[in-house]
Parts: sequence; C-alpha cells; structure tokens
Amino acid sequence: FRVLLTSLFTNVSIAEVSGVALLGDVPIFALDPANWSIHFHWPWARQATAEGDAGKIKSHSKLLLRNMVQYVHEMVQQAQMDYPLVVQIRVGCLLNPNRTSWGFMDVGEGGRDLTAFKVERQCWEPQQPSLLAELVSKSLTSKKAITGLLEHLLSITCQSYILTLCRYGKADLERQEPPMATVFARTPRPDQLLLVCHVTGFYPRPISVAWLRDDQEVPALNTSAILPNADLTYQLHSVLAVVPHDGHSYACRVRHRSLGTRSLLIPWG
Repeated sequence: FRVLLTSLFTNVSIAEVSGVALLGDVPIFALDPANWSIHFHWPWARQATAEGDAGKIKSHSKLLLRNMVQYVHEMVQQAQMDYPLVVQIRVGCLLNPNRTSWGFMDVGEGGRDLTAFKVERQCWEPQQPSLLAELVSKSLTSKKAITGLLEHLLSITCQSYILTLCRYGKADLERQEPPMATVFARTPRPDQLLLVCHVTGFYPRPISVAWLRDDQEVPALNTSAILPNADLTYQLHSVLAVVPHDGHSYACRVRHRSLGTRSLLIPWG
C-alpha cells in the first residue's frame, strides 16, 4: 500500500497538492487538489478507511496537509531557496505473506530523492549530499513526537489498514480477467516482416508473453510496458522480426494467472 503526493509550491502563498493511494496497482482513493477532499474509487474502500487509525487520519487529513505546506515554506526560507518548487512524498508499507511488514516514507524535491524516514531507528537520513537534505533531515528527526507517530503508523497502522482493505474489497482485489490476444503483421521493408502480438483485457497485472518458432522459444525484438486500460485491465504488445516466407511456423504464447496451467497460443498465418 502506498500514498503518492505531489505538491507544487508556486510562491509563498500558493501550494497545489494532489495525491493518490494504491493497494498494489488498485486505486483506493485520490486527493482533490481543489479542496483536499478525498474521493474513494470503491464503496468498500470508504468503509475500510472509516475503521481504526485510518479513520482518524482521514478526519485530520486537511490539518496534516496544512501543516506539511507550512513546514515546506519554513524550510524554503531557512535554505534560502527560490520558488517555484515541487515536493513529492511516497509513504506506505509492504505486507509480506507471513504478516511481517516494512514501512517507508521518502521525500523528493525537484524530481530527486531528498530524505527518507528510517522506521526502525525513527530518524530521517539525507538521500543526497546537499545542504537542503541535511537541513530537512535534521529538522524532521528533531521532532520526536512526529517520528514516534510515524513509526506507529508505518509499522502497525499501515499493516492493519491493508488487512482491512483486503477484507472489505476481497471480491474486487481477487478478481481475474483472462487475456485476449491477436497476432498481426507489419512490413517495414520487403526483406523484413514484423509480427505483433497484442494482448489486452487481463487482470491482475503480471503476465508472460513469449514467441515460439517451430515450437521453440525465441527472443522478441521488443516488448512494450504493461499499460492500463480504462476498465482497470491491462494491455501490452510484443514484436518479433522474421524473414518473409522463411518456412518456419510462429506463434505467440501467453501465460496468466486467470488461465491456470493452460497457455494461450496464437499462431501466425
């Protein structure tokens, strides 16, 4: 589970904060930059967030954001920095199958890592050799009430929130959508044929796509990144370069959790 916040500080009086929370690759809620309201993607996410510490954090979210904005302005003055600037925060935790967890909170400025919170030691460590990183890390570490609260949130509250989300959203989080695949050809020049395997509509995200020549696996020319569809499924394509009329048979093989032990095999021609 992770929350990603991006803050644009235009000047000393204007700050635009936007954010999104994800459980794995499933969107849970988004922060409206206009009024800092939280918009949930699922009814069950709203129910899960109302429980325990997560509910308390939500009720104080605007105050927390205001304090964050004020703190950044103070650091800008102390470090004698210029506006505008962009601050990015990544905070959350990873829950392992054995119920152990690992919490994290990283802060970046201008697209570069700035400082990171070390949960086990309750301190902040600079992530770059700069005066700003040293200043911010020292300042945040000195706020013992905040570091103690962060340790609790990242090691206990976050783990509990993941389990609550999984309980409320079991049907959506465990859904499986099988992939659909097609193979078509492009001819960039007379002596080359590009076979394209387009795979779409699958969920969850992990998938294996391979090319077979005469039933033997061969390396693809390139395979795209896995991209999201509007219906919360995924797509990708893989390209194989071949010589036209070379006498070999080609097929695209797709493996995915939704298919079980079966494979999807789409021959060319």
